[in-house]
Amino acid sequence: PTPAPSPTPTPAPSAPPVTGSSAASVGAGLPCTVPAGDAVDEGWFADAVFVGNSRTEGLRMYSNLAGAQFFSSVGLTVTSAFTEPCVNLDGQLLTVAEALERADYGKVYIMLGLNELGWVYESVFAEDYGKIIDVIRSSHPEAEIYVQSIMPVSRLKDGDGGVYTNANVVRLQKALCEMCLEKGVHYVNVAEAVQDAEGFLPDASTPDGVHLTPECCGLWADYLKTHTGV
Repeated sequence: PTPAPSPTPTPAPSAPPVTGSSAASVGAGLPCTVPAGDAVDEGWFADAVFVGNSRTEGLRMYSNLAGAQFFSSVGLTVTSAFTEPCVNLDGQLLTVAEALERADYGKVYIMLGLNELGWVYESVFAEDYGKIIDVIRSSHPEAEIYVQSIMPVSRLKDGDGGVYTNANVVRLQKALCEMCLEKGVHYVNVAEAVQDAEGFLPDASTPDGVHLTPECCGLWADYLKTHTGV
């Protein structure tokens, strides 16, 4: 008898391609992107750690996220998180990676990428970002991990000829979203809380085209409260 043909294996469903032309549109509709929901109360952040650069320093100063810890520093990158001691934890000055290994927390919110906008290889950015995720997973396997989008810059900043451009934001954002899909972590599209209809950070929301006013930090915090995935 003629043997029956072997069935053709069904390929595993692939993640949708990461597309988009603005900071917020890149992560819209991805499986890892946290949808809007009911706002949580301040107690939600009591066991949270925020990791980030000077923008996160602004969130620390101008938002009322009661009880949250902040492992943030001006100039922090996905690389210096492993090399530069900047977190004072129990009387010791530690790198962000060391602090993430030792601290007590149940949630981690990460925002990095601003200081990497001039990097040539977005794959290196995503790879080093993923190493931070690995540190958290290894030391705190039950922790919920929220990767926040890179926010855009203002129109004026975008056009001043430097590396702080929204084209660079989008370029790194795509690699960031792909990393989130690969690692299976939450992606919180905070850029949509602050960018205008044309994809820029509004002039009224920033003193220098990059950092946020206290009012804009409030919008950021409010967005986090309604995008928790619970």
